[in-house]
Amino acid sequence: MKVMFFLLLLLFLAVPLAEILVIVEVAQKTGILETIALLLIVSILGAWLVKSEGMGVIRKIQFQLVQGQIPNKELLDGGLILIAGVLMLTPGFITDIFGLLLLFPLTRPIIRHLFFKRIVNQPFSSTGQNSTQTKANFRRGKFFDMEASDIEIVDLRREDDDLREPPSLES
Repeated sequence: MKVMFFLLLLLFLAVPLAEILVIVEVAQKTGILETIALLLIVSILGAWLVKSEGMGVIRKIQFQLVQGQIPNKELLDGGLILIAGVLMLTPGFITDIFGLLLLFPLTRPIIRHLFFKRIVNQPFSSTGQNSTQTKANFRRGKFFDMEASDIEIVDLRREDDDLREPPSLES
C-alpha cells in the first residue's frame, strides 16, 4: 500500500515537471507562440480523434450486443480511449504522445494485449488476498467460484401469463 502511494506521488510530481521541461525546451527552440499553437493544435486534433475513435467503438459494441456477443475487446478499447482523452486534454507533449499511442488503431491492440495480459496474470480476490484458488479460477477463465449445484433457477411467471408475448413492466 505504501509502495503504491509513493509511486503515485512520484507520478504526480514527475510528469508535470517533465512536461514543463519539455514545453520550455520546445519554446526555446521554436518560440513561445509556436509552442502554444502546437499545444492547441495537438489538443484539438486529439479531441477530434477521441470522438471519432470513441464513436467507432460504440458502434462496434452495439453491433456485438445485437449479435448476442459480449464485447470484451471493444469495452477495453473504450477504456483505453477514455484514458487517451484524459491524456490529450492534459497540456503537454509527453501526455499527448501517450494519448496518441492509445488512440491510433495500429498501436491500441498492442497496448490492449499488454494491459489484458497484465490483468489476467495479476488476479485478485474479493477478500483482498491472493489465494491459490483465485489464481486457478482466473487461469481457467472463471470469475466466480460457483458450482452448478449452487445455482437455483426461479420461474417468476404467473399462471395467467401469455407465453407468446415478451414480459413487460407493469404500471
